[in-house]
Amino acid sequence: MQFLDFEKPIADLYEQLDKLKENGDKSGVDVSATVKEYEQKIAETRQQIYDHLTPWQRVQLSRHPDRPYTLAYIEKMCTNFVELHGDRNVKDDKAMVGGFADLDGETVMFIGQQKGINTKMRQLRNFGMANPEGYRKALRLMKLAERFDKPIVTLIDTPGAYPGLEAEERGQAEAIARNLFEMVKLRVPVICIIIGEGASGGALGIGIGDKVLMLENSWYTVISPENCSTILWRSWNFKEKAAEELKLTSDYMSQFGLVDGLVREPLGGAHTNPDEMAQILKKRIKETLAELKKIDPDTRIQQRIDKFSSMGFFEEK
Repeated sequence: MQFLDFEKPIADLYEQLDKLKENGDKSGVDVSATVKEYEQKIAETRQQIYDHLTPWQRVQLSRHPDRPYTLAYIEKMCTNFVELHGDRNVKDDKAMVGGFADLDGETVMFIGQQKGINTKMRQLRNFGMANPEGYRKALRLMKLAERFDKPIVTLIDTPGAYPGLEAEERGQAEAIARNLFEMVKLRVPVICIIIGEGASGGALGIGIGDKVLMLENSWYTVISPENCSTILWRSWNFKEKAAEELKLTSDYMSQFGLVDGLVREPLGGAHTNPDEMAQILKKRIKETLAELKKIDPDTRIQQRIDKFSSMGFFEEK
């Protein structure tokens, strides 16, 4: 198990617990009572830490190397996943994945960004940063789902759309803008869920839906704290302050009306119990789909337009 910097008190307790068990095995002494005390102390310490997380700590949790990514959720929630490839124009973008899957007897189109689970796979997946062909693939799959009247679920986890020169040459901004325009008009239910990082247009490119949800330890904003710090203070050293000022956590996003709900994670984050997290998310998806199906397509589209058109607030002086 990997621990983040702010989890050091928990890591120390686990280290002491491991030594206690090792000594008990060597000496043959029954240490079960002491083990229970340590386990209780670990649970209490974790609760104290996670009850007072800062925005920057939640950003760190969203990037935890053991945190489940899109394909992990699909595997744990669904059966018979058939991944579809290519944008029929340039190539298949490995940072964007999607396909039909069986969600307890219902066919659903799942689309999401995929980060790699090791160095080689991170390079292959381009760290979850999609090129224009990734967004065009996503739109192709959404249109396919609409043709067969199947609901769409997008899982958002990206540090942003790929900012390379070749991506701009192939129309990165146009591809994202086209997705926004087309997703508003989709006649099937659309649920968007930020499962990790939700940065800038890279997230928004698959983020227009009837319901937009956030996992408890995810974030959603126009720019990452590090890049914000670099722009404002010419240094990454103010990333924690930037995270505070950006108001990027799920509770702030709900208060601002930018997302429709939160999905609670197991204590310690989604990575501590991926199976439980997947079941929590699955339950929420099924409940939300059931609600959306009661609304006729024209009404859903108008509600979608009204929701995104009314976002933001300002003062006139």
